[in-house]
Amino acid sequence: MIDPTAIVHPDTSIDSDVAIGPYSVINKDVSIGSGTVIGSHSVINGPTKIGSNNKIFHFCSIGEDPQDKKYDKDSNSYLEIGSGNTIREYVSINRGTSDGGGTTSIGNNNWIMAYVHIAHDCKVGNNSIFANNSTLAGHVSIGDFVILGGFTGVHQFCRVGSYSFSAISSVITKDVPPFLLVSGNTAKPTGLNREGLKRNNFNVKDINELKKAYRIIYRDGRVLSDALKKLLKMSKDSKEVEQMYLFISSSERGIVR
Repeated sequence: MIDPTAIVHPDTSIDSDVAIGPYSVINKDVSIGSGTVIGSHSVINGPTKIGSNNKIFHFCSIGEDPQDKKYDKDSNSYLEIGSGNTIREYVSINRGTSDGGGTTSIGNNNWIMAYVHIAHDCKVGNNSIFANNSTLAGHVSIGDFVILGGFTGVHQFCRVGSYSFSAISSVITKDVPPFLLVSGNTAKPTGLNREGLKRNNFNVKDINELKKAYRIIYRDGRVLSDALKKLLKMSKDSKEVEQMYLFISSSERGIVR
């Protein structure tokens, strides 16, 4: 399953059914799980752990040193990728730094399109889609079922909540609460991600509660502290509103508004 032109360091742990394409390089301290396929001309550096049934296409750079001037080669620096991810051509994913806890992590079943960059210390959840050329700066956190439109840029230390959606060429400089649509440079909220919620089987009652929460935060002219008090009361009857409340109340950068 390993092409004879590929270079694989002896200090690796690669399952017997992993496929590695022509001219790819797998360096030391790399672990690759069952069923993963790696295309041609890709480079994977360690320490990196890759789960099962991933498809990594051609010309990718996985587990390279962080692009951080403060990075110390003797410090903890890891990359962990889950299972079932699709990683398309020219994607680059960097390892973590000590300042960010040491680990960049990618969850399961994500669809990462061509030319995406995921920087050091990012935390990506599950079932998200990153369209072509979307870029995460360092220390970014992405929830589950997030869609980033093409050419979206996310500023360092920002969080993007689950089930949110960014339009093409959005520039995100503050936290994006879950369930939102955002667009623009800089990104502003443009509504609730209703279509995404329907596609992910949220029922009418849950969507209506989130509509009320959205109006309280963005349409009623309230200061954020007052809006959060209203959301806290609503959260007793809606786990989705509770999720939104907990995200916003824990924001350190502030939210898009």
